[in-house]
Amino acid sequence: MIARVLPDVAALDKEFDYWVPEAAAGSIEVGTEVRVDLSGRRVGGWVTAVGVEPTIGMALRPIAKVRGFGPDGSLVDLAGWAAWRWAGRRRSLLATASAGFAVPRLPPPALKMPARPAPSDLVDLIGALDADAPTLLRLPPAADPTGVVAEMAQRGPTLVVVPTVARAAVLAGRLRRAGGDVAMVPEAWPQARSGAAIVIGSRASAWAPCPGLAAVVVLDGHDEGLSQEQAPTWGAVAVVAERARRAGVPCVVITSCPTPELLALGPVRVVGRSAERSGWAAVEVIDRRGDDPRLGLYSERLVALIRAEARVVCVLNRTGRSRLLACTACGSVASCERCGASLSQQKHGDAPISLDCARCGLVRPQVCAECDSTRLRTLRIGVTRAREDLEILAGRPAAEVTGEKATIPDADLLVGTEAVLHRLGPADAVTAVAFVDFDQELLAGRVRAPAEALSLMALASRIVRGRAGRVMVQTRIPGHPVLRAAVLADPAVLSGHEVEVRRELRLPPFSSIALVSGPASTDYANGLRGLPGTPVDVLGPDGDQWLVRGSDDAALADALASVPRPAGRLRVAVDPGRL
Repeated sequence: MIARVLPDVAALDKEFDYWVPEAAAGSIEVGTEVRVDLSGRRVGGWVTAVGVEPTIGMALRPIAKVRGFGPDGSLVDLAGWAAWRWAGRRRSLLATASAGFAVPRLPPPALKMPARPAPSDLVDLIGALDADAPTLLRLPPAADPTGVVAEMAQRGPTLVVVPTVARAAVLAGRLRRAGGDVAMVPEAWPQARSGAAIVIGSRASAWAPCPGLAAVVVLDGHDEGLSQEQAPTWGAVAVVAERARRAGVPCVVITSCPTPELLALGPVRVVGRSAERSGWAAVEVIDRRGDDPRLGLYSERLVALIRAEARVVCVLNRTGRSRLLACTACGSVASCERCGASLSQQKHGDAPISLDCARCGLVRPQVCAECDSTRLRTLRIGVTRAREDLEILAGRPAAEVTGEKATIPDADLLVGTEAVLHRLGPADAVTAVAFVDFDQELLAGRVRAPAEALSLMALASRIVRGRAGRVMVQTRIPGHPVLRAAVLADPAVLSGHEVEVRRELRLPPFSSIALVSGPASTDYANGLRGLPGTPVDVLGPDGDQWLVRGSDDAALADALASVPRPAGRLRVAVDPGRL
C-alpha cells in the first residue's frame, strides 16, 4: 500500500508518496501522524491519502514510523479549504488540528450528555435550527450560556469554541457538574479524538476532533480573540461554520454585540428586552466636552466612584499608543467627519501640518471642526502614571494590570489596559468598571474599532454582573453609537449604524480584504494587478504593504491562489483583525 504524506516542514507545501510497511498497514489512515525520511533527514508529517497508485519507475521509501493518531479525514479536507480561503499552507492548519504530542492509542469514548436544562428564556431561543447557515443568539453579556450549550449537547457530540482558556475552563466545569462528559482541548485531545459528549477549548478548538459531530456552539462570536493573528489569519467562527455546513449540523454563535460580519452569516434570535436590559450594566456617561483638557483625565464623578465602590477597575487602554487630539478652546476631540475615527497630526513634505485619518484617508487642515480654533492639544497618559494618580485620588492602594502581568493583584483598585477585563470574571467581586479615556477606543483608526469598543463595554457588564454593578465612561463624544447602544442595552443601535458605514466604504462584509506585506510584496501585488478581468483591487503601497480587495471571499481567495508566490519573504493576511 502506498500513502501520500504532507511533511511538517514550514517552507514546504508539497506531498510525497511512501510505501507502507506491512506491520503498519492497520494503523495508517488519512490524518495519521507519521515520521518519514526527506532530503537526508527525518521529519514528521500527516497522511493525506492512502491507496495511491504508484508512479512507474519511481523507487519509494517506506514510512519510517507511525507516530499516532492525528486529525481525521474531514479535518484534513477542511485544512485544504482553509488554506485556500486564507491564502496559507495546510501544514500550519494541520498542526493546529493535531494534539501537539504523540497519541499512540485512544481511551474509550465518553459520551454521557449533560442533564437537559430547565426551560428558560435563553434555552427557548434555540428551537429548530437550520443546518445551512449559522444562527446567531444575541444574549446579554451577563447571561450564563451553560444552559444553551447543554441543550445543544442533547443532539449528540458538540463542539464548543470559547475565546479564552479561562472561560472555557469555567464552562467545562459547569457542564461536568451537570453530568456531562467533557474533553477540554488540547490537554484532553486523545479523549476528544476517541469521542466525547462535549469538546471544548479556546480558538484552536475550532480544529479539535469531534467524532459524530452533531452541533457546534461559539461563545462571544464577536471577540477578536477568535481570530488568528499569525498567517494564515483564519477566524474560528468561519472555520466552524464551514465545518458545520459540511457535516450538515447546526451551528449557533452566541454574541452580546453582533458585528456586521456576524450579521451576514445568518439569522439572529434575540432574547426579550427585559432579559437583555438586565444583563447589561447601568452605564453612566460623563460628558467632558465642557472640561478644560489641561485639567487632566479625572472627573469629579470618577474620583467619587473610586472612593465609594468596594472594588473598582479603571481601564486606560494605551496598547496602540494612538495619538488623540483635543481643541484647547472648546474641548472637542479632533475626529474625522467622514468616518468618525480620530485624526492625527501629520507632516507631508513642505506642506503645513495637516490632520489625517488613518481609517479612510481623509486629509484636512489643522482646524477644530467645532469652533475653528487652530490650537490642539495631544491627550496621552500611560497606565503607570494613571495608577499613581488614581492611588492618590482614591486614598487607597492601587495595582497595575497590563498584558505583561500574569496574575491579577490582590487589590480593591485595579488600573490597567483592556487585559484586566479579559482576566476578570463575575466571581471576582468587581462592583464598578470605569473607562478613564474611552475616546481612544471610539476614535481608533481601525475598521472594527466601534465593534471592539462595544465588546469592551460588554466585558465590563459581564464582570460587574449586569445590572448588579456600574460602568462609567468618560468621553467627549457622548452621542456616539457605541455609547447609545450600551446605555440602551441594545447592540442593534451600533450594528445598524456600522452596516451602513461599511456598505458605503466597501468594507467587510461587503467586500473581502487582504493585507500583503514583506520584501516580496511588490512583485506579488504586480502579479495580482496583471490578472485578466481585474478580479481584485490592489491599493498601495504604504511602505511595503498593499491592500487587496475582492468583491467577496471566494473572489479574493481565487485571485490570491492564482498568482505564484515570488521568492522572498511575503505575508498575506486575509481578514486582518487590525485593519
